[in-house]
Amino acid sequence: MTSPLPTARSHWFPKLLLGLYLIEFIALGISPSDRGTWWAENVPIFLIVVALIVLYRRGVRFSNLAYALMSVLIFMHTVGGHYTFEKVPFDWFNNLFGFKRNMYDRVAHFSVGFYAYALIEYLDQRDLIRTRFLSYLLPLCVIGTVAMSYELIEWVYAELAGGDAGAAFLGSQGDIWDAQKDMLADTSGAIFALVLYALFGRGKR
Repeated sequence: MTSPLPTARSHWFPKLLLGLYLIEFIALGISPSDRGTWWAENVPIFLIVVALIVLYRRGVRFSNLAYALMSVLIFMHTVGGHYTFEKVPFDWFNNLFGFKRNMYDRVAHFSVGFYAYALIEYLDQRDLIRTRFLSYLLPLCVIGTVAMSYELIEWVYAELAGGDAGAAFLGSQGDIWDAQKDMLADTSGAIFALVLYALFGRGKR
């Protein structure tokens, strides 16, 4: 049985999330830590939001849980763009787990994987892949590819921008394995999202 589209009663939720994002975007666009970094961090997120709006208007809609999961990255990344990721006030989390570096960027990378939930939900809605193993493998591979591609983008931008702006966008905080750890966080988030779908997704077979 494929997962149905959200009912009319649930349409208020993605619109609420959009409204909250626009408020956050405007508020945190005022006097960011570094304007160049703010643009670099916010443009891709803004494009994701626009893509979701276009898909919504064309009838490609997801469950409230999928929208909630996708919004985590959107909200976190917008905050990271304001402060730069390594300077986001996140001491409560770092101290709780004993981290010596600011782990805000790593948590944000973990949330990238949450988009795997929407991807597998889309596959189920349209019954595009009948083999269950492949329907779970494809979103995982997509997230892994996106993770790798973004690390390459970060590298190119850091090289071109140079100086503090490039370092702020890269956000490695002196960790030579930062790119690899970020990709691991992305794929780990995808695995988490797929487990959630296996447990709670209405498209289970």
